Amino acid sequence: MVSLHNSENDFQVAQAQCAETAARKLGVDAEIVFAEDDAVHQSTQLLKAIQTKKEARPDAILLEPVGGTALPQVAKAANAAGIGWAVLNRQPEYLAEFRRLGTTPMFAVSADHKEIGRIQGRQFAALLPDGGTVLYIEGPSRSSSAQKRTAGMLETKPSHVKISMLKANWTSESATRAVSSWLSLSTSRSTPIDLVAAQDDAMAVGARESFKRIADDRERARWLSLPLTGCDGQPATGQVWVREKLLTATIYLSPLTGLAMEILVDAIRKRTQPPEHSSTTPVSIPPLDAL
Repeated sequence: MVSLHNSENDFQVAQAQCAETAARKLGVDAEIVFAEDDAVHQSTQLLKAIQTKKEARPDAILLEPVGGTALPQVAKAANAAGIGWAVLNRQPEYLAEFRRLGTTPMFAVSADHKEIGRIQGRQFAALLPDGGTVLYIEGPSRSSSAQKRTAGMLETKPSHVKISMLKANWTSESATRAVSSWLSLSTSRSTPIDLVAAQDDAMAVGARESFKRIADDRERARWLSLPLTGCDGQPATGQVWVREKLLTATIYLSPLTGLAMEILVDAIRKRTQPPEHSSTTPVSIPPLDAL
């Protein structure tokens, strides 16, 4: 069972497609469910699967948690039922304890979110060699991925590049609303912005949509002319948007579901406990020296 945030975000869609491809390759069945960005709904979906009759239970659950926690009580129930448990984009503290208590595979796979942020900071340095101000659209406060990306970005961005932050919810619609609200404030007109960046490509595209709605022709043209960067860089979306000049740059993250499923299936078949954490490496698109 693969539990993901939603069926709209391009990275979540890529995660689902990767899971389906990996399942066919490994000769296993994969049921993909979406939590509709609701942590309670996600918890309920998973508990229902864990508590069903034994022959209908999944052998393993692979999830990307919606909320700030990685569902420790649900993980405990899965462990007690002998169901494997793989967490994407989190490194929950409870894993070490549950791995000691049970024999079922329990582990985490994530992108290196701090390095993603560091790459964004380096992109800002390349795009703003003389300094300037970045309108920076973060993911939700509860997201550890968003927190780590911000921390990494602040580590590497030059001191003469200033950051003005907004929050959205990993979707283009949420970013459009956030940026439109910010543009309506008098303070936005007194804040000179030189670059717009988002922590994922969907939010970057949402920001662009808000600029297209500006009534004043000169203002609209000015905002649409600014460098715009994102993150996720999937071949069918972010990388295409870079080639089409809708985005100035992005960061490629390989979907995590394929690697996690390979680890899970191998561990179940060999009755072994895999490493507690594995990670993937992000890559700037285009390369930093080409910006």
